[in-house]
Amino acid sequence: MSQHTFTVNGKRVTVDADDKVRLLWVLRDLLGITGPKYGCGINVCKACTSHINGKAFNPCSVPVSAIGPDDEITTIEGLADPETGELHPMQQAWLDRDVAQCGYCQPGQIMAAIAKVRQARAEGREISDADFDEIRNICRCGTYSRIREAVRTAAAEMK
Repeated sequence: MSQHTFTVNGKRVTVDADDKVRLLWVLRDLLGITGPKYGCGINVCKACTSHINGKAFNPCSVPVSAIGPDDEITTIEGLADPETGELHPMQQAWLDRDVAQCGYCQPGQIMAAIAKVRQARAEGREISDADFDEIRNICRCGTYSRIREAVRTAAAEMK
């Protein structure tokens, strides 16, 4: 067992875990952060999508030893304003557009969408159909048209 220190949702944490344990299990089992879902465990379904230093990644495919002390992990639980509880615009758009059916993929979908909107903005443009085609998160219920509507709505509200 080794100690691993990093930041999750704005809080500094230290965990004792074998270096080979995937970050998803550290988040879920050791830290009790259950928003990132276990779907496939091999970086295919993207149900666990979270952010590392502001970029989308899948903690099911990353050993905890790859996370450094300067890394900042954000999960769906870290999106709402900690002082007011106000939801992130993407979360609110999901509710307003009634996206979720079963809801299992939704945390990963939201995290991927936020990262894609930020990427497009950093490149000086708005999110496009080509950007949506790059999002590989699987939705078993097939709510892709509502997902796209929600992302476009939220993109207009995101700072």
